[in-house]
Amino acid sequence: MNANTIKSLIQQQLPDALVEVLGDDGAHFEALIVSPAFVGLSLIKQHQLVYNALGERMREEIHALSLRTLTPEQAQQIHHPAAH
Repeated sequence: MNANTIKSLIQQQLPDALVEVLGDDGAHFEALIVSPAFVGLSLIKQHQLVYNALGERMREEIHALSLRTLTPEQAQQIHHPAAH
């Protein structure tokens, strides 16, 4: 398993998502996913969407996956915080 494969699997499930996956040891990965599909969902539901995209691979091929899920609005606020 590699980062590009994980990215591809997530994008198949969430085609409108911006996906970034890091990790080069073949077992431990970090993923940032920004998707409008996350709007109105709890963090748990957001992560379940991603885990569903990976299916059995989560149990068999991926040892650890750290997820950060954001809606486009949340991502915009991080990159362009409002001036105070």
